[in-house]
Amino acid sequence: MKVIFTRDFLALILSVAVVGLGSGATLPLTALALTQAGYGTDVVGLLTAAQAGGGLIVVPVAGWVAARFGGRQVIVGAVLMVALATALMQLTSNLWLWAVLRVLCGAALMLLFTISEAWVNQLADDATRGRVVAIYATNFTLFQMAGPVLVSQIADSTHWRFLICGAIFLLALPALASIRKTPHAAEDEHAVHGSWRHVLPQMPALVIGTGFFALFDTIALSLLPLFAMAHGITSEVAVLFASALLLGDTTMQFPIGWLADRLGRERVHIGCGVMVVVLLPLLPWAIASPWLCWPLLYVLGATAGAIYTLSLVACGERFRGVALVSASSLVGASWCAASFGGPLVAGALMKGVGNDAMVGVLLVAALAFLVAAWWERRRSPLRVVGS
Repeated sequence: MKVIFTRDFLALILSVAVVGLGSGATLPLTALALTQAGYGTDVVGLLTAAQAGGGLIVVPVAGWVAARFGGRQVIVGAVLMVALATALMQLTSNLWLWAVLRVLCGAALMLLFTISEAWVNQLADDATRGRVVAIYATNFTLFQMAGPVLVSQIADSTHWRFLICGAIFLLALPALASIRKTPHAAEDEHAVHGSWRHVLPQMPALVIGTGFFALFDTIALSLLPLFAMAHGITSEVAVLFASALLLGDTTMQFPIGWLADRLGRERVHIGCGVMVVVLLPLLPWAIASPWLCWPLLYVLGATAGAIYTLSLVACGERFRGVALVSASSLVGASWCAASFGGPLVAGALMKGVGNDAMVGVLLVAALAFLVAAWWERRRSPLRVVGS
């Protein structure tokens, strides 16, 4: 069993890494292509929203699709769909067709990540789940961060760049073909316990925790440099603030996962939320002092990222079968909704109230996670659903 687990897990994270590289390249390449064609940030934002919308569309049926067609078949189909949709963007410049293709990409990626996250949780056992999921999350983040580097190399290849990005996704197929143990989920589980309506009341803190980190992640990439420059930081240094957060997120997930396996997932999960709530208000004060600011950003990135990673771990602890797939789809839906709507709210508040409103938005989201976690703890112990 251990050999099967090791081989399947390595193959799965390799395939997800390839998808991370492709998706990390496709989004900035789309924005670059639209900008070069003379379109503004409003059009870029609408196409980004189209992809998020495609993900939200498939959430209600993700569990049924996995049960009906099987996890490996759905993931392979999703890889083929996102590869084809990305490549077709090379053959047309019609914005409506691009919007449709981005919707298809969003739907395919939602299915892919929903099932792969559930799959990782099935491969893990309770004793090592925190570390296993942390490796999965860190691996994806690293390759996604490499996407913009790839774009910088192919951006001038006008006739081939989207075809190249589409082909990258196909590199995941050999790894998927080598996996021997596929995720299992019976259709009758979905009818009784696996629907998202049954699963959602069992995981409010996990959904809100994921939404918090999605908000944190998108704000770090889009609004944090503006916040820093408003406090007198040069633009060259301000753009590095997001890198400091991502560095903390990437390097500390495995140690925090190990700690969760030792001390208990729920205790560490709540501890990370408390740490974020304590540190966030210090950011406007510490930003002028490099000795305080850089360590603060690193720890914030680590603890905020752990809220998401440990939410995935908790899904594996609480749910089985199609219920686990439905839980993963709800996590993905929360990510899509928060990453789409959150920056719009934060940006509007920063313009109307002041740049420190960015910290306020993140603080409210982190407090909402802690409230939901406190409410869950006051309830009777949650049973495993779908077992």
